[in-house]
Amino acid sequence: MSRAWQVGRWVAVVVAILLLNVSLSFYNIWPTPRIRWQGHVSVELAVVVLGLAAWRRSAMRSASTSEASRLPTAFPHAWGLRWLAAAWVALVVGRYLDVMAPALYGRPINLYWDSRHLSAVFAMMTDSIPTLLVAGGLAAIVVGLGVAYLLARVAWGAVASALANPPGRRVLVATAIAAVVLWGVEQRRVPVIGTEPEPTLFAPTVSQAYFRHARLLASQLTSRTAAVVTSRQATESDLDQVRGADVYLIFVESYGAVAYDRPAVSRIVSPFRQAFEVAVRDSGKQVVSAFVESPTFAGSSWLAHVTLMSGVETRDEDTNVVLMSQQRDTLVTTFARQGYRTVAMMPGLSHSWPEGAFYRFDRIYDERQMDYKGPQFGWWSIPDQFALAQFDRLEQSTGGPSAAPRFLFFPTTSTHAPFGPTAPYQPDWSRLASTTPYDQPDVDAALAREPDWDDLTPSYANAVSYAYSSIAGYLRQHADRDFVMVMLGDHQPAAAVAGEGASWDVPVHIIASRPAIMERLRAKGFHDGMTPPRRAIGRMHELLPTLLGAFGNRPPQADATISRIGQPGHSVATGKARVAGE
Repeated sequence: MSRAWQVGRWVAVVVAILLLNVSLSFYNIWPTPRIRWQGHVSVELAVVVLGLAAWRRSAMRSASTSEASRLPTAFPHAWGLRWLAAAWVALVVGRYLDVMAPALYGRPINLYWDSRHLSAVFAMMTDSIPTLLVAGGLAAIVVGLGVAYLLARVAWGAVASALANPPGRRVLVATAIAAVVLWGVEQRRVPVIGTEPEPTLFAPTVSQAYFRHARLLASQLTSRTAAVVTSRQATESDLDQVRGADVYLIFVESYGAVAYDRPAVSRIVSPFRQAFEVAVRDSGKQVVSAFVESPTFAGSSWLAHVTLMSGVETRDEDTNVVLMSQQRDTLVTTFARQGYRTVAMMPGLSHSWPEGAFYRFDRIYDERQMDYKGPQFGWWSIPDQFALAQFDRLEQSTGGPSAAPRFLFFPTTSTHAPFGPTAPYQPDWSRLASTTPYDQPDVDAALAREPDWDDLTPSYANAVSYAYSSIAGYLRQHADRDFVMVMLGDHQPAAAVAGEGASWDVPVHIIASRPAIMERLRAKGFHDGMTPPRRAIGRMHELLPTLLGAFGNRPPQADATISRIGQPGHSVATGKARVAGE
């Protein structure tokens, strides 16, 4: 055997070890789906190398002398290499999901909750992304998995061949043992409070992430009810301070603190926010604002809806299911008892909505009843401006101005991911109900602004700006109308937009022409204008008693607690049929 050939074998082994190590120790390049290696080591690679060495040793002991001498690799059977390569690809996929989800969505994946919404996510993607791009993406995934399998098989074949050679086996085993020992020492290192954490040599293990998911899945399958709601939130209020006024509760989809915190977003939306504040003043009203902490991040809007309207913090789907199974008073029933007509405007609702029975609205307008005839922008067919205009037209047919005051629940859709293309703002509101609500050049320009999937920030900022313009236009259109508007975000956008380590805070604005309401809200931490102090005044479920206390002369006594069985989680997926706005 020539020296050059031996050097070539060692080079192949070193390259194989590096490739296998990088495949389980890479990190995300925020805010993209790309990856990079930061020099960390995978202890799982060392463990598998030791396992292969032990396997070969066991095989040699059980084989005859002649058979043992003919073992060319650490695998006594050819299928062993194939299974190891397949298992390694599963670990690589797990590593990718483990580092990508927190970077792009702001939280780890929860297989139990998130898997329920995979079909809805796929439906959104096929509707929002060109078919060829979706097909190309799926093909790339299949090809990528195939290439990963082949590379893993070749790499592990090189390592197994080295383990069959005594000098190579000694070097690999000694290196693997040293890695495992160093990893053990690193795990026992106790951080010193108040000091910077020491740099680490090893990447987090992928098997630990899989074990965590298996433990969560087992706990949920053995106990189908993951949360038991044990309290009642007081929702009584005489609503004397809003007597005679319509009350609008507008959840602006994905409207989070990032609209203030990230310069790349605030630079675009600030002029529209200022124009919104001018529209408030021109309509004879005032606005006070604050931040509250949402129970969800990057998705699952319905958890924010039910949290505010029931006063019970609902951070996972199972708590939501338990809550929906109970007969409870909510913000809807509070207004209904005081003579309000309760209406839900659901522009994203195309199928059944089980929550409607829980909330007990007098009327629910869905996508079909809104009868939008204009072009579709993105996944959601009905722009927010049209939905606001159509609310007036639909409600006029039910009783006109002399009818009972309205409580409106309206989750918007135009700021839903992927945040584009965004409909143009139409200054002539009378055109919105026609078959040509927009001029064709405006439509063409809007549709040409497709979202950049590598950087959704500009699309998000434009969508939020459109939301400001639509609601500001509504305020100007109804300057003579007496109403109180609660406008707030349901959750932050995905971490790809919100930023690494972003908070779960969302803005809340109260717009009214009733000084007593504003004074009570200021006493609770709200500040004048559209830009509140950055510190949140509390969590979203705590906002309910604050609002009812400002709206009535008998403030409710909040008493909402939840006892949970198992570990709560958060869900990020979306579903067009699930609920409007998410």
